[in-house]
Amino acid sequence: MKSWQVNAALTASLPVLLVLSLGFGGASIDVPEVLRSLFQATDSNAEVSNAAQRAIVLDLRMPRVLLAMLVGACLAMAGALLQTATRNDLADPFLFGLSSGAASGAVAVISITGEYFGIWTLPLASFVGGLVAAAGVLLLAQRSAGLGAERIVLAGLAMSFLFSAVTHILVFAGDQRAAHSILFWSLGGLGLARWDNLPLALLGFVALALFIALRHRALDALLAGDEVAHSLGVKPQQLRTQVLIATALATACCVALSGVIGFVGLMVPHLMRNSAGLLHAKLIPACGLLGAALLLGSDLLARSAMAPQELPVGIVTASIGAAFVIGLLWKRKGPAL
Repeated sequence: MKSWQVNAALTASLPVLLVLSLGFGGASIDVPEVLRSLFQATDSNAEVSNAAQRAIVLDLRMPRVLLAMLVGACLAMAGALLQTATRNDLADPFLFGLSSGAASGAVAVISITGEYFGIWTLPLASFVGGLVAAAGVLLLAQRSAGLGAERIVLAGLAMSFLFSAVTHILVFAGDQRAAHSILFWSLGGLGLARWDNLPLALLGFVALALFIALRHRALDALLAGDEVAHSLGVKPQQLRTQVLIATALATACCVALSGVIGFVGLMVPHLMRNSAGLLHAKLIPACGLLGAALLLGSDLLARSAMAPQELPVGIVTASIGAAFVIGLLWKRKGPAL
């Protein structure tokens, strides 16, 4: 399929998934009622049941749906950028320790410090943790004689393992009564979505989109190798640093609200390159669309698979991602990734 056909199909699928997500839950709401709640003006004489359905759709489920779309788009776009910067097909925010760093900050709040700054304490701690992880990756890569693609990958793996260990230590050292909340959050979920914290996810998405809009030609040059990029006036080391900072910002904003959701940033770029091509002006928007649809669909599956219990969405994406990687490696007959 051509790029515009794929984008059109993805764009058309989002409203369908959105309506289904708004209707499904502990209290199932029919599609006509969902549409009526979305588009009908508030009626002061409406029945109590209609008012309750409207509150469920607009106040409870709509923020969750929007958060799923923003987080999915951010993680997919960040994965595409990291794969370009490192020339590693398996790069994604989780591999580089960005998600693990953000998770450590959030777990410290849940288990030890408490919410000193109100509802923004958890997002702020997660954001700081993600930036610390990104700074650690940059420092390790620079100290090991350069900011080459291979060294960034190794530094990212080191940070991922380090912050995973820190998270486990915090769980054991903190309030054990919070262990269940930490477990559910660390597996990924969208239950924290509210209208008042959605701007944080939107900030991450806008920051990443602006970076791509400004630097997509330089990223295209990086695809041809460092020497070619130099000849075109692009500084590869500086660009890789910028990519890490931009993806760390976007990832921290997402993880602060959704927990650790893996494999979205790994799978989506692979799936979209065949139709969208390698150039970032087309690839990144396509990744954003598929990432939004993938996480929205995964959340719908997570809420329906064990209803009335809610399965952490990170388990669903991890299962899909594992199957995808196994299939990718099974089909590949050439050198390893």
